[in-house]
Amino acid sequence: MRIFILILFLPLSLFAQKENKFGVQNYFGFQTRMIIPSDAIGPNSLTLTKESFTTTIEQQVGYTFGGVVRLGLSELISIETGLNYVQRLFGITMSETDSAITAFGTMNFIQYDIPVSAVINVKLTKELFANASLGLALQNKPSSVGIITNPQGKHEFFHQGVVDIHKKMSFDFISSVGFELRTKKSGVFYVGGSARVAMAPVFLLVAKHRYVNDSQVVFGNVNGSYLSVDLKYFLPYKRARNLIFKPGPIE
Repeated sequence: MRIFILILFLPLSLFAQKENKFGVQNYFGFQTRMIIPSDAIGPNSLTLTKESFTTTIEQQVGYTFGGVVRLGLSELISIETGLNYVQRLFGITMSETDSAITAFGTMNFIQYDIPVSAVINVKLTKELFANASLGLALQNKPSSVGIITNPQGKHEFFHQGVVDIHKKMSFDFISSVGFELRTKKSGVFYVGGSARVAMAPVFLLVAKHRYVNDSQVVFGNVNGSYLSVDLKYFLPYKRARNLIFKPGPIE
């Protein structure tokens, strides 16, 4: 998959590192995000209970990274897209009250996303810009994940994040705000924040506790919404010499 990402972005980077036919700048660069758990835009945790068995899954700090392409439509508006690797982390607390047992685990979940956003650029100074964006991100969830925990030997806790084979693709609503410093020689440096509102559960959590011949099973959908702190870097561009429409007075 990583080789595929490199092959995909090589021609995009060559295309983006120039002005388009209207003389508006295109950019190619790299981005990374720190996923911040929050209940502000959706439940950050899920608790499931059956008889004496209780399990709680809670989103933890994760990260994303990938390539980004910004295509200029005008000095004010541009379109931004890319391809990202997403590493989600979920902490799990499981307990069986009759046996006074509590255990902990961590579940790693990998996604890939392709965001497409409309960006508004506002010039504050010669090099400093503010921007805001709205869009959608196509999410790909390659596979299910699971962990097994065996506290005190005889007790077994099994947790699986199940991705339905027919629901591997979903969409997130995305919005962001930030500031960027544009320099001619060093490129563009961006810092901002974003919100992702999942339009579908990230996976179905199936949890099971087994002790000898006794077992309890619970299940529920896990919300995938999150906030993030975003960093981007766009490579410096070279001005194209042959524009189809050259700026200047109309004769």
